[in-house]
Amino acid sequence: MNTNSVVYVGMDVHKESVNIVAYKDNEQRPSIIVEKKNREYELRKYFKKLKQKGSLRCCYEAGQSGFSTYRMLEEMGIVCLVAAPGLIPRKPSERIKTDRRDADMLARNLRAGQLTGVYIPTRDDEAVREYLHVRDDFKREQKRYKQKVLSLTARHGLIYREGNYWTGKHRQWLKGLTSLRPLQRETLEEYLRHLDYINDNIKRIDGRIEELAAAQRYKDKVERLMSLKGIGTFTALSLIVEISDFRRFASPGELMSYLGLVPSEHSSGGKRRTGGITKAGNSRLRRLLIEASWHYRSYIPSKRLMKRRQVVEPHISEYADKAGRRLSRRFQHLLFTGKPSQKVATAVARELCGFVWGLMREQTA
Repeated sequence: MNTNSVVYVGMDVHKESVNIVAYKDNEQRPSIIVEKKNREYELRKYFKKLKQKGSLRCCYEAGQSGFSTYRMLEEMGIVCLVAAPGLIPRKPSERIKTDRRDADMLARNLRAGQLTGVYIPTRDDEAVREYLHVRDDFKREQKRYKQKVLSLTARHGLIYREGNYWTGKHRQWLKGLTSLRPLQRETLEEYLRHLDYINDNIKRIDGRIEELAAAQRYKDKVERLMSLKGIGTFTALSLIVEISDFRRFASPGELMSYLGLVPSEHSSGGKRRTGGITKAGNSRLRRLLIEASWHYRSYIPSKRLMKRRQVVEPHISEYADKAGRRLSRRFQHLLFTGKPSQKVATAVARELCGFVWGLMREQTA
């Protein structure tokens, strides 16, 4: 084994196959081009043999393959980087895409130091994150079936005008509709039964999320974040397991950029053009923060919020109160200047992101 030699390995990982291309130091052509079946025992056997050629530096693109390949190589003592897809340098003139070319491009970029790796969550954080995604799926399904019910009644001229939809009164109105034909009535009841099933599942999942948030690993961090108005258990736990270590970001601006909350820009020469937010990075956390920002249209701490602040240290409670007053003033000021409320909520979410960073930066991963 040549311990002084470094071998740069690019992999294009798919469900059934892994294309591998490797370069040694200063080589212009790859020394290895091979395709292997995506079976752990085969990959372990191959990389154990490949380690004899030198010190391995591996990489593959983040995607549906997850982190299983990374963790396998890590267990073998092999350095591996999972590259962020949006930050991989690509030539605009390249019009041919194959798995082998992708692996070759990754290996060359890795050798040139031009790849940026994604953050690898712990197995516990990954498991909690996937469970939280289940609730999002049920909420989307709930919204879809609510729209189906409203569309069904609207098609027959039955429109509820006595208040908001999906209140107890609205549900009684739906159950009391008598002008529908028997089969149409049966269709409506099927929709409502399925909605009840979805609602029961969401309640059960919410209870389990409360248990997860109360675990020793997350309890203190969740309580810190919940001292901010608009952030409940689900949003707090989502921020923690998706970001994990807030010390990865040296400034609040870096976290804002990571979540895609900063304005886009296209400037050239003497012209400077700014546009909407970049929408890069984690769209789920961006949505949760924008939803939370709507609570700052006014700032009157509720009894529930004050109760949540009793369990945190006094300086955390003061910090959260300062954030609430600041964000509420910002919300009202932007509305007064004539900005659309949606843009105002996004701008406030960007500042809320900064307060979240300030609140969590002293926490350890």
